Amino acid sequence: MKVAIMIDGGFYRRRAQACLGEKTAQDRANELIQYCYRHLNRFSSESNELYRIFYYDCPPMEKKVYHPLLKKTIDFGKTDLFTWTTDFFEELRKKRKVALRLGKLSDEQAHFNIRPQVFRKIIAGTKSIDELTENDFSINVDQKGVDIKIGIDIASLAYKKQVERIILISGDSDFVPAAKLARREGIDFILDPLYNHIKPDLYEHIDGLYTCDSSYKPQK
Repeated sequence: MKVAIMIDGGFYRRRAQACLGEKTAQDRANELIQYCYRHLNRFSSESNELYRIFYYDCPPMEKKVYHPLLKKTIDFGKTDLFTWTTDFFEELRKKRKVALRLGKLSDEQAHFNIRPQVFRKIIAGTKSIDELTENDFSINVDQKGVDIKIGIDIASLAYKKQVERIILISGDSDFVPAAKLARREGIDFILDPLYNHIKPDLYEHIDGLYTCDSSYKPQK
């Protein structure tokens, strides 16, 4: 059975960092590839052949953005995150059977927001404005083109009969129209949300739900 594995890169990176901790760009790339092969090897009764790993993400931001708490401008092109992400993409480009699909960042309106969980504490009166730290803020920037690229690739694989199974590693429901199309074309469509919660009605649009590693389970 030919299998394509598709990865929502931003989702995977956030989830891996939260659950498995920080790693070098090379180690994170190796970790991701090893995880994909766990999906291929989990059915001992099947002979699975990897068609390709599709990784979807956006280039790191280079824009300068003013931070309201620090009262200074942050040059994202000179941050450790920019260097790490660039190195991470380069590591993936070196991997066999990996296709890097990059969208664009709509960074014209990029700005810092107080994290939702922190904002709720302020509203509840359990945290004051004077107690805010740099880590209580996150950068707000929109991705463009990633979801479209995922949808087009799913449709292309389905119509051309290039694979028999698609495994999508993602945490949202934007894939539903493409998944429905793939299933109509006879594709076995598996969703891996890395133990992220999914809406109950999503089950009718997939053929299976599976996460390979219990490390991604939320801490109780």
